[in-house]
Amino acid sequence: MTVVENIRRLDADGVPGREIARRLGVSRDSVTKYTGVADFSPVVPVLAARPGSVVLAGLEAVVLEWLVGDERRPRKQRHTARRVFDRLVAEHGYAGSYSPVQRLVKQYRAEHRSRAEGYLELQWPPGQAQVDFGQGVAIIAGVRLVLHLLLVTFPFSNTRFVQAYRGESAECVGDGLRRIFEHVGFAPRVLVFDNATGVGRRSGEKIVESKLFGAFKAHYRLTARYCNPSSGNEKGNVENAVGFLRRNLMVPEPEAASLGALNQMLLDRCDDLASREHWRKNVPIGVLFADDAAAGLELPGIGFDPVRYESRRADKTGKVVVEGVAYLAGPAYHDRHLTVGIRHDRIEILDEHACPVIVFDRVFGSSEQTVFQAAQLLHALAVKPGAWTHSPARDLVADPVRDWLDKARLPERARLLSRLDQAAAATSFEVAITAATQLVGQGADPAGDGLGMLARRIHDNLEPDPAVVDLHVYDQFTEPPGADTPADPGEIEEDAA
Repeated sequence: MTVVENIRRLDADGVPGREIARRLGVSRDSVTKYTGVADFSPVVPVLAARPGSVVLAGLEAVVLEWLVGDERRPRKQRHTARRVFDRLVAEHGYAGSYSPVQRLVKQYRAEHRSRAEGYLELQWPPGQAQVDFGQGVAIIAGVRLVLHLLLVTFPFSNTRFVQAYRGESAECVGDGLRRIFEHVGFAPRVLVFDNATGVGRRSGEKIVESKLFGAFKAHYRLTARYCNPSSGNEKGNVENAVGFLRRNLMVPEPEAASLGALNQMLLDRCDDLASREHWRKNVPIGVLFADDAAAGLELPGIGFDPVRYESRRADKTGKVVVEGVAYLAGPAYHDRHLTVGIRHDRIEILDEHACPVIVFDRVFGSSEQTVFQAAQLLHALAVKPGAWTHSPARDLVADPVRDWLDKARLPERARLLSRLDQAAAATSFEVAITAATQLVGQGADPAGDGLGMLARRIHDNLEPDPAVVDLHVYDQFTEPPGADTPADPGEIEEDAA
């Protein structure tokens, strides 16, 4: 009111409107507005109606008719509050807001809720387990990885175990379950799975299960059940364990030299949780877990090997494709029928007689790059040295050996590639490249006969350290007879006689 008061005070003093606007820095319209008000008495405040907040007068019956009709429709094709609002606007010219419609629909559903709706508290007997996957981050060999966490919980005792893998395939599930079974010393009688795991899937009353997991069940003589799709409440114990174990075992991110070392660390930490009391029974979890063990199944004498063998035909370059990823068996295996052993962590390629050809680390997900080992290509490159420039093996050879091969003529290039192939077969590809690097650094010919010998010495750690050789032992052959040399005792006795 200060500005208004000043306007009216100056107006009362007879100051023109233009001057009032100039002095107070306001517009002339504001001066005219406030000087023209006759009554400044307070008035009763009136709340303006919000747009669209009118009552659903006459339309409640229409909405209720639609909602009653929904009882005869499929659950996923019933009216939502938004759909009711849209129909009222389009079909009945409704000009109100969405909120009254939403409140009416919500009230109707609350009054007509079925007594069977809601969740039931389930009781789990000893010897049964629930299985699910989650995700977590860990540092493996210095590399930060997003891992898939296989969780197994025993609801009766609330005992929880976790293992980490690069994927969620049936091979990962089989390996993780075997490790946990052997860790606890028994197998549960029943496993309850989520519908999205790699071992099987439920669609209505039909269950499609992987052949590998079927063999796993037969091996341990257990049974499996699968939840309805999007019904995590049917295995709520393991659903809760996903977040619990991630917060308690993986904060901060655990570090390990390998995935196997991480999994052993996780099992040890899960064992430590057994000393806690059950959240409801007020009994240590480890005590209750003894009942799970007593109700479980005895393990067979041989652990299940979760591997899947499939037949593949190599293409003209010797590649086989497994789950969208190409693995190089080698040029020598082109157009041959090979067997691929698919494990949770590696891919094993075998020839027609089941003899091992090569083993790769398994790659999860599709990849445009072929998985190979540089040593596989050395022999073929030695035969065709002109292909070196565009060979994928070139990127795996470090300078100065790569630079030497780039500049060498074809005969010299073929000779070094052949020497590297022989040295890699006797030791390893890395050792062969290390030996060639040393020879190039010394100015020697890396394609000479010394490459293989040097590679074997590096591999066996036989390369001697430089040492000072003591040559004083040879001085006695250059000194004159009798000089600073003690006489023979027999000669001294003869002279004395």
